[in-house]
Amino acid sequence: MTDRILIITGHDFRSPRRTTIHFVAQELAKAASVRFLSVGFSYLSLLKGDPRSGLAELANTASYVNGVECYLWKTLVHPFNTKVRSLRWLERAHFKYYKSLLPKKIASWMGEAQTIIVETGLGIIFIEMIRNMNPGANIIYFASDDLAVIGCSPYIGTELSRVAKCVNWARVASPALAGRCAPDVPVYYIPHGVDHRIIGQEEASPYGAGIHAVSVGSMLFDESFFVLAADQFPEVDFHVIGPGKTSHALSRPNIHVYGEMKFAETVKYIKHAKFCIAPYRRNSAAAYLADTSLKLLQYEFLGQPAVCPSFAAGGRSHRFSYEPGDADSIAQAIQSAMRQGKHKPGHYLSWAEVAKRVVNPGAYPDTPLLPADGRAALARAVA
Repeated sequence: MTDRILIITGHDFRSPRRTTIHFVAQELAKAASVRFLSVGFSYLSLLKGDPRSGLAELANTASYVNGVECYLWKTLVHPFNTKVRSLRWLERAHFKYYKSLLPKKIASWMGEAQTIIVETGLGIIFIEMIRNMNPGANIIYFASDDLAVIGCSPYIGTELSRVAKCVNWARVASPALAGRCAPDVPVYYIPHGVDHRIIGQEEASPYGAGIHAVSVGSMLFDESFFVLAADQFPEVDFHVIGPGKTSHALSRPNIHVYGEMKFAETVKYIKHAKFCIAPYRRNSAAAYLADTSLKLLQYEFLGQPAVCPSFAAGGRSHRFSYEPGDADSIAQAIQSAMRQGKHKPGHYLSWAEVAKRVVNPGAYPDTPLLPADGRAALARAVA
């Protein structure tokens, strides 16, 4: 009998931008029946420029794409972090009300699945409900980010601690995230993978003559980096792919902004750049990005030097760090990256290897179970 797997996340499988959960879902679908539920989408999302906005017409209906059954759940207004202390009571009430709106089809998906993977974010509020309706399922918490870093409501963090007993195990992509998991949840360290096929892709450069640098993605996007860098390096063309909402500050002759782009399309921009950039905003809780940043991993795998904030450098020799907002350190990092040139990449897991470890970590000796009593210290040490 084919395994039935349900993935609950704030992403949609059909979106052009690919994240870790997309790659894992695609690999799991090769041997299992995979359903992909996207939550936290509403008319409010359309106003905020949600990356899923282009899929709004497909909302609240199931469809198959590349062997994965997809469902984008759209409501009038989804619950969110108001960031106003006096409104926390209303915020909590909205989260509870949102759970009561669960469509029957999605409830049946939750009840039928043998394995449920819940990624960091809004899906956490359904963990206890899933356990009650499906006692025999394996519930896996897919810790891809720190809840505070991605701006989740404190309610979600409280729920994660409260329902820890319902989770069979958690997967973290960085030891620095292990300290955020409750002590009674088994936590496995499984790093991100890469698509090994991209090394062999031979495509013409998308650039013209000159020196080119590229940035891919919108997480914690710091546009001030490009303002400072573009003015100091007018001879460099900075290509910014999928940054989300940007201001007129990026309207400079040597800054080129692109919309969302399929992962396969970004590869040629990365391969043919002089150096790559991960322009994260300053965030004291984001040290785990040194391990989990998919863009940095892809840059490294393709042999490219990367410019990134010091908190995301992680001591890697091919990452050149700067302090956000500091023009001098940005200039030094760019100069060092341009002198460095390309390097030979090391060994990385494939996405197929990552997917197998996520659903059955105990079968792989190279997948360490992080001890509960040492997680907090380990997280501090990595940070």
